[in-house]
Amino acid sequence: MPGALPEGEPVPVDGSLPPAALSAVGARGFGVYVHVPFCASRCGYCDFNTYTSAELGGGASRESYAETVLAELALAARALGDTPPPRVDTVFVGGGTPTLLPADDLARILDGIDRTWGLAADAEVTTEANPESVNPGSLKALRAAGYTRISLGMQSAAPGVLAILDRQHSAGRAVAAAEEARDAGFDHVNLDLIYGTPGEHAEDFAASLDQVVAAGVDHVSAYALIVEEGTRLAARMRRGELAYPSDDVAADRYLAAEAALDAAGFSWYEVSNWARSEAARCRHNLLYWRGGDWWGLGPGAHSHVGGVRWWNVKHPTAYAGRLAAGKSPGLAREVLTPDEAHMEDVMLRLRLADGLSLGVLDAAGRAGAQRALADGLLTADGYAAGRAVLTLRGRLLADAVVRDLLP
Repeated sequence: MPGALPEGEPVPVDGSLPPAALSAVGARGFGVYVHVPFCASRCGYCDFNTYTSAELGGGASRESYAETVLAELALAARALGDTPPPRVDTVFVGGGTPTLLPADDLARILDGIDRTWGLAADAEVTTEANPESVNPGSLKALRAAGYTRISLGMQSAAPGVLAILDRQHSAGRAVAAAEEARDAGFDHVNLDLIYGTPGEHAEDFAASLDQVVAAGVDHVSAYALIVEEGTRLAARMRRGELAYPSDDVAADRYLAAEAALDAAGFSWYEVSNWARSEAARCRHNLLYWRGGDWWGLGPGAHSHVGGVRWWNVKHPTAYAGRLAAGKSPGLAREVLTPDEAHMEDVMLRLRLADGLSLGVLDAAGRAGAQRALADGLLTADGYAAGRAVLTLRGRLLADAVVRDLLP
């Protein structure tokens, strides 16, 4: 995950958790996240924990990566010990580009999770992929291994926008990959879009939306471009080569996405996510947004179990080295206080279409909700039912609404 990490406290060498955290494992669901840090090239806007082959030293090869992840999985099983979670509801393999690993390795990792904790009969199993990193054969192999959902990084249909973002695939490859995934039997297919890139015109984004709808996918994610410090994109903007993103343009793009996707039969269920049906919603992300438990495997991966959150060392070589020495790769952890847990619950649940119960707010927060209602940022029907539910305008100003509910 991008951004500065809190300092936290040390993670025990064996990865063990406090008894209080173990007492309610999986009460709100249990998922597994697997981080695959490899990329064929680095996109100019990306500050995720990813590495090209040239950036890696010894002990962090793609060839040995599945074994290293399975070693952390074995440590996780020992850490949970006699209090294993209920069966795993969701698995999400992200990155990086997970599909740079052979399909057989992704299958081995999934099989290891199933052997360790057991997959629920209806488990959602997602992998991210760059469009150029899959083909009909690899997609069929992933589907046969038990992957049910794929999320493809399309970003844009405009060649000029893809060039500014340093994407490697052609403008039409993402749609073709989505069709190949559907043909391979994936239950759910997502396309990711980024809007607000310098040089992107309204017509470019409209064309991207048209292609997404025509691809026949059942889920779309659309995010405003965020310029992260330390990226090539940020450096180009500092030099004046590219303009900084415009908040007004981003708002216009969001409204365009809502209009086009709603007309095509999609419904928003989180501020940046739309699905054709309830079944098509990403259950793993909902686990995050609703405060569930998950174990994160891989360098830099975050985990949350029973109010304890921890994060692994970021560099793949350091990650592999710790596991080879029989030690937890955890860098640090924190135990969330009731106030911190409440703040995060409000921040995340408010972004969902079913909103937030007004009953969890204190008097100042309820007064803030009344102001947001009066300003047209919360729906009248939701408020009457005792919930804070964002209007379309409220979605554009979601962060401001959160600040009003958490004075």
